[in-house]
Amino acid sequence: MKVGEVCLFTKDVVGLSNFYKSIFDIDNGSNDNIHQFIISDETTLSVYNDGKERDGNAQNICIAFTVDDVDFQYEKLITLGVKILEPPTIRQWGAKNMSFLDPDDNLIVFRSFSKK
Repeated sequence: MKVGEVCLFTKDVVGLSNFYKSIFDIDNGSNDNIHQFIISDETTLSVYNDGKERDGNAQNICIAFTVDDVDFQYEKLITLGVKILEPPTIRQWGAKNMSFLDPDDNLIVFRSFSKK
C-alpha cells in the first residue's frame, strides 16, 4: 500500500498552486481556479476548492517532502521570499530537516537523508 494523493483544500487554488509550482519548478500547464494537480508521479499533490468556507487556521497537518539537497532548497526558498520556520537542522536520527509555512499556513517540511 502507498499514499496515492495528498489534497490541500483552499479558497485560492491559483495562488497556492503557483506557490507549489514555484518551489518545485513544475509547470502543470493549468491556471484552473477549482482544482490543480501539482505532482503526479508517485504520490499526487493536488490543490482543490471544494466550495466550503474554512476558518483560515492550519488543518493540523504537516507534509514532508524528501529532497536531494535540503540546503539547496533552503536557499531557493529564501530567494522566493518564503517564511522559514526552521533552517536546515540535522536530527538525532540522521535526517536533515527544514520547515516553513505555505500561503495557507500548512506546515511543510523538506528533508534529506544522508547517503551511506
